[in-house]
Amino acid sequence: MNVQGILLKTKLFFRKVRRFCAAAVRLARRFCAWAGKALNTLWILFWRTAIILTAKFLSGASVRWIKLEADPPARLSRAEAEEWKRREKEIEAEPCQRVYFANHTSHLDSIVIWTVLPERERRNTRMVAAYDYWTAGPFRRFLSRKVFNAILIDRKHVSFRNNPVNQMIREMGTDHSIIIFPEGGRGNGEKINEFKSGIYHIAKKKPELELIPIYLDNMNRILPRGNVFPVPMLSRIVFGPPIWIENGEQKEAFLARCREAVLKLKDL
Repeated sequence: MNVQGILLKTKLFFRKVRRFCAAAVRLARRFCAWAGKALNTLWILFWRTAIILTAKFLSGASVRWIKLEADPPARLSRAEAEEWKRREKEIEAEPCQRVYFANHTSHLDSIVIWTVLPERERRNTRMVAAYDYWTAGPFRRFLSRKVFNAILIDRKHVSFRNNPVNQMIREMGTDHSIIIFPEGGRGNGEKINEFKSGIYHIAKKKPELELIPIYLDNMNRILPRGNVFPVPMLSRIVFGPPIWIENGEQKEAFLARCREAVLKLKDL
């Protein structure tokens, strides 16, 4: 074999080696990308599970869903009435777009509401939260964006172009529900303040939304204003029947009706 033949074979060999190495690098990159996404998903799932368990432990929340028909029909037998009540206690929200609105006394309110929702509803429900609070530090940013998938509202630069209502409706799309607090800020837990107009404008723009009133009891004692560390307490969460905005209903009347819907749940 002459020298030229040896050189040609050597060139072909190294070309094959180069191709093999390039294919191995591509495969390694794909594997690393897949592994990175898998680890990121597992990391988010870990924190999501940890927060759900922690929130349920801290709040000790008893949850009740009130349907439009609160008592079993009189025509049912005793056994049927008992079965009706049992099913009523186990009711889960059916999937559709909703606006969950509640009284507000603690930073944990939205988290606790989110954690007690049925799993399929929780996946499609987004908290509406303050941008300045939930972006203050890398851990809060991670929770709000990756774990909760929250809609962050910039309260300090509200304008016609930066309208919170338009942002909420845009980010709800056609699939997501949201959790809001129409009082606009945290109260002391003793009374429910007058509602701001945001929920009215949301309902006007999307009248097909189910508006679900929620009453939170004792949440202000778990993480009061100014406290950093929560204290485990028993709390109560009552979900009321849905309401909708009526044709031609004025803003003041609608806001009063929404507030009254939350107040009615206090003694149930």
